[in-house]
Formats: sequence, structure tokens, C-alpha cells
Amino acid sequence: MKTILNVLWLVLSGFWLALGYVLAGVICCVLIVTIPFGIASFRIAGYALWPFGRTTVVRHDASAGSVIGNVIWFVFAGWWLALGHIVTGIALCVTIIGIPFGIANFKMIPLSLVPLGREIVPTDQPFATR
Repeated sequence: MKTILNVLWLVLSGFWLALGYVLAGVICCVLIVTIPFGIASFRIAGYALWPFGRTTVVRHDASAGSVIGNVIWFVFAGWWLALGHIVTGIALCVTIIGIPFGIANFKMIPLSLVPLGREIVPTDQPFATR
């Protein structure tokens, strides 16, 4: 079932959302200082491409650097990506078939706003210890 949902997601919105994250990652990797943001963006691009069967959890070893980085990310890239999720989610919720995908888009908004200090894990182990 996850595979079917992921293929439909890929066709309806996943490809374009992943391209947005890849574009943000490439822009972030142009400057040496923002490479960690680029890496986080590429990681989220994979999640935006194939989200069903995976979830995000807070990393307990995240430090104050993650908080500062999330503020910088929010200002320069996060709100644009979150806006993309909002627009796509609303568009998908117009049809009955698209409602689950719209809800999945809305669930990805917090990750697009503050990606540092989070980890993407399979849904069968969201509370596994590291």
C-alpha cells in the first residue's frame, strides 16, 4: 500500500516539491557556510519524493546550533518551501482522492520550516533509540 501511495504522491506533487528542495540545496551549497543547510535540504528532498512509510523524529543530540540554523533557514528558505506545501496541499484537497495527499503536505510544513535537529526514520521505528 505504501508503494501505491508513494507512486501517486510522486505523480501528483512529490516530484515538484522535491525539485524545490533540490534547488534550495544547490543554492545553499554554492556558499561554503551554508553547506549544512544544503545537506538538510537534499535529505528532505528524498523525503518529499517518497514520504509514505517514513516519518520524522526530533534528534535528542541536537544542540543550540540547530536552533540558530533553523532561524537562518526559516528566513532564507523555509517559508518559501512551506508556502509550496500549503499551496500544493490546498490544491490537492479540492478532490476527494487528493485529500490524503493534501494532509500529507500539511504534515510536512513543520519540517520545511525547521529541518535541523530532525531525523527521517521508517515508520516502523519512530521511537527507536539511537
